[in-house]
Amino acid sequence: MSLEMKLETLKAKHAAALAGGGEARVAKQHEGGKLTARERINAFLDEGSFEEMDSLVVNRTPGTEKIPGDGVITGFGRVDGRPVAVFAQDFTVFGGSLSEMYAKKICKVMDQAMKLGCPMIGLNDSGGARIQEGVVSLGGYADIFLRNTLASGVIPQISLIMGPCAGGAVYSPAITDFITMVQGTSYMFVTGPDVIKTVTHEEVTKEDLGGASAHAVKSGVAQFVCPSDLAALAHTRELLSFLPSNNLGEAPRKAPKGNQPLENAELDKVVPDDPTKPYDIRTLVKGIVDDANFFEVAERFAGNLVVGFARLDGRSVGIVANQPAYLAGVLDISASEKGARFVRFCDAFNIPLVTFEDVPGFLPGVTQEHGGIIRHGAKLLYAFAEATVPKVTVITRKAYGGAYCVMASKHLRTDFNFAYPTAEIAVMGAEGAMNILHGKEIAGAADPVAKRAELIAAYNEKFATPYIAAEHGFVDEVILPRDTRKKLIKSLSLLETKREQLPPKKHGNIPL
Repeated sequence: MSLEMKLETLKAKHAAALAGGGEARVAKQHEGGKLTARERINAFLDEGSFEEMDSLVVNRTPGTEKIPGDGVITGFGRVDGRPVAVFAQDFTVFGGSLSEMYAKKICKVMDQAMKLGCPMIGLNDSGGARIQEGVVSLGGYADIFLRNTLASGVIPQISLIMGPCAGGAVYSPAITDFITMVQGTSYMFVTGPDVIKTVTHEEVTKEDLGGASAHAVKSGVAQFVCPSDLAALAHTRELLSFLPSNNLGEAPRKAPKGNQPLENAELDKVVPDDPTKPYDIRTLVKGIVDDANFFEVAERFAGNLVVGFARLDGRSVGIVANQPAYLAGVLDISASEKGARFVRFCDAFNIPLVTFEDVPGFLPGVTQEHGGIIRHGAKLLYAFAEATVPKVTVITRKAYGGAYCVMASKHLRTDFNFAYPTAEIAVMGAEGAMNILHGKEIAGAADPVAKRAELIAAYNEKFATPYIAAEHGFVDEVILPRDTRKKLIKSLSLLETKREQLPPKKHGNIPL
């Protein structure tokens, strides 16, 4: 065969790979409101930066057409000039089903991503394992799961669910750091509605069982929900701007847009004097961080704890904050897990932690106790205690009981702990304390109401104040809210050279 003929053959194979499953299937993909795998990659990466790998790999599936690429596109590109690895499952080819060669392509790009130290982005849109290949396709999934696990804490891993993701396929995204789902066109579940109906006789739709809202609000599996493919891809680009490329690097710095003052007098008005009145902690956070830009994570799940990324003087930080506007900011099972996972991600990738504490305690109740609030609450405690990144805590109001300890208290190796004058640091609130300390005295008083009020005032003066904690060194300084940004920036600047080690061990045993 002449060189010209070889070149023509090669061009034909490339054309077949670019065509995916053909015009009819591409049209059907578009009709369903979805982009094709190649369109997603082009929209996600910097223009002209994509370098594809293994485009000529073909499937070994018995009795099927040999299609170049085998239903998944893999390679490298750039996002804002920074290298990233990407794979995109192509639903137009065999329904995006995973085969032996398909899995090998994904494993190959994941191995390369770890060697190069760049984030791994997975665009998922697959019908599951390719049945015709049997156990070989299942083995392919296991090979991917192993690499997800080995890469965890080494490079950021982000999964976008842009179509079906069912059965064993869900466990690869589940191991990754963040999951984004597209509203109305994506779903995730281990067993589908038909199997559930057969086994448990429950009737449920795909959307109600494993749609974006189900996983963002109820299960907490998905951290983000976007209205379209393009919105999800743009959102992921923004997420990457807060993250380092790997566990040895730092997130890129980005100077604030304007000359943002270090003091903001408006913040003095955010926390109410009345400790029973709620307020939105996001208002406080946005008034402190650069450009009021707070990139919230898992916004729709466990609303009593707010987590997300922001910048302070250009440096990326992780924010963990109790939300007094939802369940008074108590810690429960869901909030504890949400916070623990976020804290551990930030610690793994050298992102300093800033905690805003206003917590009245753990949520009481039989459901919480039997659901394991002790074990789940311990996860958040463990995560904060284990973290060696710079840690700064601001107590805005309530810090009661064991929850005070858990929320990055000084006792958990937090570097700087500040408190507002409104802070109340005590074993419990005054109302509850009265029943234990002075129940008989109040009951026997000539005027129980007046006596109770008198004792509450005395309790608050003695215990519900930041100054007692400051006397013991548990709070480094009592500050005004207006000075928070200045204090945080100075603290984090000082902590840039922080070095802290854990005792030598293989790994700890977090109470999962």
